[in-house]
Amino acid sequence: MTCPMASSPMITTPLPYCPMLSVARYFFVENDLMPKALLLANRHSRRGDSPELQEACDLLEESGVTLIRAAAEKSANTDEIIAAHKDEIDRVIVAGGDGSLNSVAGSLHQHGLTLAILPLGTANDLARTLGIPDDLNKACRIIIEGHCQWVDLGMVNGHYYFNVANMGLGTKITGELTPEVKKHWGVFSYLKALLAALSHRRSFRLKINVDGVDYKMQSMHVTVGNGRYYGGGNLVHENARIDDGKLTLYSLKPLTFLQLLTLSPLLRTGAHHQSEQVFNIQGKNISIQTSRRLEVHADGEYLTDTPAQCQSVHRALQIIVPRPKGGDEEI
Repeated sequence: MTCPMASSPMITTPLPYCPMLSVARYFFVENDLMPKALLLANRHSRRGDSPELQEACDLLEESGVTLIRAAAEKSANTDEIIAAHKDEIDRVIVAGGDGSLNSVAGSLHQHGLTLAILPLGTANDLARTLGIPDDLNKACRIIIEGHCQWVDLGMVNGHYYFNVANMGLGTKITGELTPEVKKHWGVFSYLKALLAALSHRRSFRLKINVDGVDYKMQSMHVTVGNGRYYGGGNLVHENARIDDGKLTLYSLKPLTFLQLLTLSPLLRTGAHHQSEQVFNIQGKNISIQTSRRLEVHADGEYLTDTPAQCQSVHRALQIIVPRPKGGDEEI
């Protein structure tokens, strides 16, 4: 599938031999496409103030993309910015991490706009799910090529998210992930945050309803995944996808530090369903009740509190992704 603005009648004038970007520029100008993109850049992301971002913008503009640039201060003003430009653009390019991407999910779905990603965050889990590399030059070439894929969104209490929604231990980890920790520790900041969060872990009674079926248990942490990766490369489940119309839930029973350490390789690889200490289930609609009120964080941002109503929004929006090899359209 190719995005509408990347499609055009065949060029009949023979193309001279030239680098890829010059070809792309020739293609856009000769066919009067000149795509317009709103570039939302989070300067507070881990690489948001790097020279790489300016180089990426130059590459896009040289290819024929007209950029409308705006600074994105998390979710404070992204809705207003997108709404103001929605009629003059065909895509939104987000230069930032998973938190920045989370802030635009609802607006993109509402206005039917295509998303493109320049990964500048610490974890870049959505980009990892979609096969978009951290190298900004390569990410630019993916945007220029313009191949699109429909993806799902998760929704919790009316708030959209891409990767996972967490409650319990996971929100403690998020609280430990300060900008300073991310800046200095990079991907290892998640390990540092986990160790700090373990000292504050508390269990709770959990009642969930998955597509009409009730389950009850003790828990210390719950994840409801829409995408495939979270937390700097952990797998939600080894079979999880971002386009299957399902949410993937897992709940950790109350564990000691040593038990959690033993379980961590399975959590990392998404094979935690092999452990009796983890409850796993998939469904389209999931209701969650907890014995005490818990914060719900998604894509590293606080969104709401329990009780939580979660659902999968199938084929919610299109994202520009690498063209699959062998003609396979699936992620």
